[in-house]
Amino acid sequence: MIDIRPFETLGAFQNDWLKAHYHFSFSGYHDEARNHWGALRVWNDDTIKPHTGFDRHGHKDMEIVTYVRNGAITHRDHLGNEGRTNAGDVQIMWAGRGIQHEEQNLESEPTQIFQLWIVPNQTGIAPGWEAQQFPKGDRSGALVTLASGRAKDKGALPIHQDAAILAATLKPGQSVRHALEPGRFLYLVPALGRLTINGLSAKARDGVAITGEDEVTITAQEDSEVLLADVPKL
Repeated sequence: MIDIRPFETLGAFQNDWLKAHYHFSFSGYHDEARNHWGALRVWNDDTIKPHTGFDRHGHKDMEIVTYVRNGAITHRDHLGNEGRTNAGDVQIMWAGRGIQHEEQNLESEPTQIFQLWIVPNQTGIAPGWEAQQFPKGDRSGALVTLASGRAKDKGALPIHQDAAILAATLKPGQSVRHALEPGRFLYLVPALGRLTINGLSAKARDGVAITGEDEVTITAQEDSEVLLADVPKL
């Protein structure tokens, strides 16, 4: 089953500093048919104006992965962690028994991020934060694992769930394949460009919900960038 969810059908929110689109029910947006996809609870598409951002607030027992599409985001938390994550790179935060953090766009241009929340398989753990560079050239024409809770995924940022976040950059005509184990859920979003997924077309920022497929073939119709989450059943 492959369900294409056009960007125009996503939940939306806008104020004076944030323009957000929600792939799943979030904040004031609720869609009973889109509450989660397996253990993937949130996929938000945020554009943050310069010199603004999310002020300090708290989370508990959630794995939060931030993929920076354009610009940069600066993280600070009550543990003393601080870091700036640039376009193409990734930061993760495991909220565990509780973390207070802020995410600010300190740049002179808008910052665009995808923020994913994954329900963990452990609760009450010590909270933490990490960031890592993932040069786009290293994932040209190939899927690279950015964050994972699977032992086989060496070099990926750690998360506390049997899940993986992967990305690829593709030239027109290039394809990548991803095998999907029985009972798993895959959610895929083109960050840039236009793709076909097992022959079905999706444009930039559309959501693609997949389950029950043995393998997914992703082919670029133009210069494209894709991010996907492979997660277990909730």
